[in-house]
Amino acid sequence: MIKLIEKYPITSLLLFVLVMLGFTIDAIPVSIMEARNFISAREMLTDNNWILTTMNGEARYEKPPLPTWITAFFGMLFGIKSVLALRWPALLFLASIGISTYLISKKLELTKSHSLVNGFIVLSSFYVIGITIEAPWDIYTHGFMLMALLQLFIMLKHQKTSILSSLLFVLFIAGSVLSKGPVSLYVLFLSFAIAYGIALKPKGNLLHFLKLFSLLIFGVVLGGWWYMHVRIADPETFAAIAARETSNWSSYNVRPFYYYWSFFVQSGLWTIPAFISLLYPYLKSRVTDLRAYRFSFFWTIIAVVLLSVIPEKKSRYLMPVLIPLAINIGFYIEYLIREFKNLKDKRETIPVYFQFGLIASIASLFWVIWFFSSSVLYGTVLIRFIVTAIILLIIGVTIFKNLKSKNIKNVFYLVIAFMLSVGLFALPIAETHTTTDYKPISELQDKNLNLYHLDYVAPEMIYNYGDKIPSLKTDEGYNIPIEKTFHLLTRTKQPDTIKVLSELYKMEFIDTYDLNRASKDSRTYNKRLFNQLYKLTRK
Repeated sequence: MIKLIEKYPITSLLLFVLVMLGFTIDAIPVSIMEARNFISAREMLTDNNWILTTMNGEARYEKPPLPTWITAFFGMLFGIKSVLALRWPALLFLASIGISTYLISKKLELTKSHSLVNGFIVLSSFYVIGITIEAPWDIYTHGFMLMALLQLFIMLKHQKTSILSSLLFVLFIAGSVLSKGPVSLYVLFLSFAIAYGIALKPKGNLLHFLKLFSLLIFGVVLGGWWYMHVRIADPETFAAIAARETSNWSSYNVRPFYYYWSFFVQSGLWTIPAFISLLYPYLKSRVTDLRAYRFSFFWTIIAVVLLSVIPEKKSRYLMPVLIPLAINIGFYIEYLIREFKNLKDKRETIPVYFQFGLIASIASLFWVIWFFSSSVLYGTVLIRFIVTAIILLIIGVTIFKNLKSKNIKNVFYLVIAFMLSVGLFALPIAETHTTTDYKPISELQDKNLNLYHLDYVAPEMIYNYGDKIPSLKTDEGYNIPIEKTFHLLTRTKQPDTIKVLSELYKMEFIDTYDLNRASKDSRTYNKRLFNQLYKLTRK
């Protein structure tokens, strides 16, 4: 099986993503960032707002539209109500990151098997997967940028700018900018360029570098056309949104400089190998290609430093760091595959046994979840759980067996099989764990209600409803509907502001709607996903 995987590396990386998540990812609830993207995509199709993008009927210029265009296209083909269809573009870009990592590793002149290890590491890193759901714009901008960096690598290595590589480089740079502005240019491109200059020392004449720089500028300008268009078409709204977004850089989610320095933990399964791979004095004499290792090491560290100097910090901003980190981890894994059978020093072997032994234990003891489950499993769900537990038990036992025989290559691919099984079999089970209070507002969609909201309404609620929910309040006061009867969505029971309406309307409580799948006493319970529905009839 491993030989077959290594024979078709790009196909294997693509299938890994699509099998692990492609048919089961709709089991995960829609996140707030994702809901905003889906709402904008829906309004592109229903209201034809392709350039001046909207969310719930209001201007949504905080993010460029390319990811939303792609999402809308899939919604047009497979249905705008299908979460699975709307998530598939992000999954394809996730796969592209693994494939680009593999191809860049090949350009670093690493072996085919070593490059494939790098590709699988990045695809199985915790926050690379997580960002696909939490913030779709990030996976697009970094996916495009990594494809651009592959073309740049080719042009730097061969010291010439072919028409094809130049065109692809410009288009991918433009795609990255049109996905989330200059974010990836700063984190991925700049750190790549500095690391390349330090470790690989690019060769070529001044004219060659001027050509590359001009291509970069062309790509940035091409990707920036939307910003210029919106600024001209809707200057006041654009200026207000731009001022708010810019102020966030220095006043919102401000964290200390060292906030990101536990970044290797975001690699999830690979936390321990990630930490060891960053021990440069230890690993530099053990890798097969010191120049390539120095490149991935500096690319990783410089990216973290660049992120650290920005006052605004969020965990998800670390996602692009995991790309060069995966290449860095790959050097350590390749060393273990090559030399672990010969290692005698316990300081080198104990971390390996702990790392993979822990994963094997988790896989083997998956069935223990049964005893801690808050829901009773029955029917097809019970069968699915049993099948999952058996598969993971087999994987866990096999990892222990290969760990004992010091076959790290088999162990590595068994860990990949573990991730594949969790996504394919265990993830759908999570869909069944919902509280009795869970009640989606989507059931109101076909009732043709005149529905408004009074205070904040979560994007997830608007997306779940399937249409706009206009606000009853405006800056000038109340936007009183002309209808004799309408419905009102609010987050609180009988808020004082409703009393103002009581002079004109008779209010009747209808129902509560709650998108939380966790119980109210859980730490994961989110109050913004809870709403009360009232019917208001003019007196």
